Amino acid sequence: MSGPIRLAVIGMGKIARDQHLPSIAGNPDFELVATVSRHGEGEPDTPFFHSIEELAASDVKVDAVALCTPPQVRRAIALAAIERGWHVFLEKPPGATLAEVEALNEAAAAKGVTLFASWHSRFAAGVEPARAWLADKAIARATITWREDVRVWHPGQDWIWQPGGFGVFDPGINALSIATCILPRPFFVEEAELDVPENRAAPIAARVSFRDAAGVPIAMDLDLRQEGPQSWDIVVETAAGTLTLAKGGGELTLPQGAAAPPASDLEGEYPGLYARFAALVREGRSDVDVAPLRHVADAFLRGRITQVEPFID
Repeated sequence: MSGPIRLAVIGMGKIARDQHLPSIAGNPDFELVATVSRHGEGEPDTPFFHSIEELAASDVKVDAVALCTPPQVRRAIALAAIERGWHVFLEKPPGATLAEVEALNEAAAAKGVTLFASWHSRFAAGVEPARAWLADKAIARATITWREDVRVWHPGQDWIWQPGGFGVFDPGINALSIATCILPRPFFVEEAELDVPENRAAPIAARVSFRDAAGVPIAMDLDLRQEGPQSWDIVVETAAGTLTLAKGGGELTLPQGAAAPPASDLEGEYPGLYARFAALVREGRSDVDVAPLRHVADAFLRGRITQVEPFID
């Protein structure tokens, strides 16, 4: 494909406006040609539609779409795009179930278009250096602490509490996307405790115990009720010392004191995602890694559910 990739963004919520639109504007490989949302408004001087069907019926030329909708409705929209020969960028999590993501991957392959299941936290500044450092280390244990205030990061987003909305695993899957990237061996859920508010269908907190293929324990603590300082940390203890990834992977500290430059919020992650998507489209390839989603599914399969006090947003 020569020239910019003509891209439409579908789902104009907070993440689309805060991260996707600036990253698209800063990447010459893309041209934003439309936005689509059931509610709200589009961007100035950019065609706006209320559905993918309206977009397809228009005279706007589209090569690819970025889906920023809640995961519960994403499969049908993605499939409609694939059937039209459009390349598809899936915001995380890539779908509400493993089966639907696998079906989309098969559909994309049959149609010859790119499907990209994006994991933005893997593009944080400290993640790749952490993976490289851990590759030959003897790991003793790992601890994942992901505690944030849902009122700050998901204000008024009721979908997160619905079946298929993931609850605390919506941010928690970011931690799992990093862990599955940096840890050198596969790991598995042994047990999980899920705290579900009595007025909600998805957990507000979870404790998950994993063990890797060599028997190394990995503990994960997730909570959406954190006030004050937020915690997005992964600590890996090794025979060579302790590695710490803080700020969602943006800040790396190694035993010898070397560290990746600190980053704030999601700076740099989404530009990296769009660079990756452009490369995949131009190379005619897909990238659909479901390992983080599989761990979430396993946590629900093996989880003991405890009902806790109601959550009022």
